[in-house]
Amino acid sequence: MTTATIHSPTTEAELSEIVRSSSGPISVRGGATRHIPHAGTPLTTRGLTGVQLYEPGALTLVVRAGTTVEEIDALLAKHNQRLPFEPMDHRPLLGTTGQPTIGGVIGLNQCGPRRLQAGAARDLLLGVRMVEGTGRIIKNGGRVMKNVTGYDLARLSCGARATLGIVTEISLKVLPLPEAITTLELRVTDPERAVRDMAVALGSPYDITGAAWDGDRVLLRVEGFEDSVRYRAERLMKLLPGAARIADDPWPAIRDCSRFAGLDTDVWRVSLRASQGGIAARALREKGIAVQLDWGGALLWASAQPGTDLRALMGNGYGHATLLRGKAGPRIPELEPQPAAVAALSARLRESFDPRGLFRRN
Repeated sequence: MTTATIHSPTTEAELSEIVRSSSGPISVRGGATRHIPHAGTPLTTRGLTGVQLYEPGALTLVVRAGTTVEEIDALLAKHNQRLPFEPMDHRPLLGTTGQPTIGGVIGLNQCGPRRLQAGAARDLLLGVRMVEGTGRIIKNGGRVMKNVTGYDLARLSCGARATLGIVTEISLKVLPLPEAITTLELRVTDPERAVRDMAVALGSPYDITGAAWDGDRVLLRVEGFEDSVRYRAERLMKLLPGAARIADDPWPAIRDCSRFAGLDTDVWRVSLRASQGGIAARALREKGIAVQLDWGGALLWASAQPGTDLRALMGNGYGHATLLRGKAGPRIPELEPQPAAVAALSARLRESFDPRGLFRRN
């Protein structure tokens, strides 16, 4: 069996020529930490690396798509800054290797526990450059948040999983690192009570930057200036009797859903109304499915036996479920099936940007 050559362009012009001359589907990947292979000529963006512009004073970063998140984090840390949306590292959960790239983060609109305060990748995206399905190079957006001209394309490409084109350059807003970080834990085993406790904390004026439940405890994160963090943590402990500071940092494990790493199970990621998080978690636990909640209950992670159709178990109106780890197929597709009207709109968008169907996922 012959292994297909992986195209690895190092310039935008080279990528454009590859796309223009392609006669069949292209399977796009970044660092391959989350990549699900599908039919087509393999192409990686890992050759498209480098910081094009970084202005710490303006909180602005422009970087090529193949640059690793690790490189970006290291650069920003030198200036006491960070990516605000806390992108997930899929490697612990999926058992993959390689290095996550910023292009992959944008392609999936990734975000971690800080989404409830800072937003997702899409919310901090200033603009993009990309190569669409005819090989044409297009750009959209700007380098400051107030420049809203053409933002639609940048936001459409964020989360589109490279089905509209291949993003080559990304402009992002970054934010300062906090002076202090404190995490509180509250021992709670009932998911509905956990959601109520998180709602109390999030409804307070104490600016929570993380609210999660790992099955045994509610975790609340407070960040900012040291005096402010100390004051807010003390007020939260009075607001939620039993809450106490912890010394360890549980947030990377919450972000990466490490609790389910190494298990022989399917893992689902479900977005739903925060008010429904506890109800859904209780119902699934009663069926023997392990769960974890983030964003105050608006994000549910579920670990189920292989082949379990979680959507069918949860019934109508549960939200939006993605099979993150497991064997997808016609019976259980990876992505949530779209309503007919939305599917028709998505198809028209893909036709506009990719008329030859080079980036279509089968």
